[in-house]
Amino acid sequence: MKNMEKLVVVRREGLTVFNHCNGDLRPERFAGRKLYRAIAKCQAGFLCTSEAYAHSPIEAFRRYQPKALQSLEIVMENGSTFTMYARMGKKVWAAEQLLIDMEVRDINQELGTTALYSLAQYIVVGAKNWAAKAFQKNQVEEVAI
Repeated sequence: MKNMEKLVVVRREGLTVFNHCNGDLRPERFAGRKLYRAIAKCQAGFLCTSEAYAHSPIEAFRRYQPKALQSLEIVMENGSTFTMYARMGKKVWAAEQLLIDMEVRDINQELGTTALYSLAQYIVVGAKNWAAKAFQKNQVEEVAI
């Protein structure tokens, strides 16, 4: 659970952050190659379901075009599923396990109009560029001249 203690979220309307099983899920349960199920809009505008294997929730998230992705869930070995990400318009529901590895570029590229985007969030975590983490403190590097 040490990884989840690093999560920093500025409260705002439209963003709901949750942790499965009231914090009882250990991060190692999400480690390794897992099956993820996604619901995304295809080019014709219909909702399509697809499945892919990934080593982390953020890796599975990045496999899809952010604007097209409507829902992402992990399928555990016993067949149970946990939602990692869901979006309806500007409202976003996301799991801590996904947000902890999310970078500014994941949000700014195509999700800037959703509740994930927040300038106040970037200021609090010290995000200075697109490669910075969006939901955990970034270390400031001082360069001696």
